Amino acid sequence: MAKQIKVTLVKSPFGILKTHKANLEALGLHRIGNSRVFNDDACVRGKIAKVVHLVKVEEV
Repeated sequence: MAKQIKVTLVKSPFGILKTHKANLEALGLHRIGNSRVFNDDACVRGKIAKVVHLVKVEEV
């Protein structure tokens, strides 16, 4: 079974770049406190790397 990671939005996306907003939308994070669980792969890690200053990442 693949490793999984939990991504939580902890800071407001107000006033950030459009590309960062697009990555948050792709991750499915809309409001502060929203969390999603993903399989740990390169695609998801790349999206997280763009918005690492806005999210918290935990291993599940």
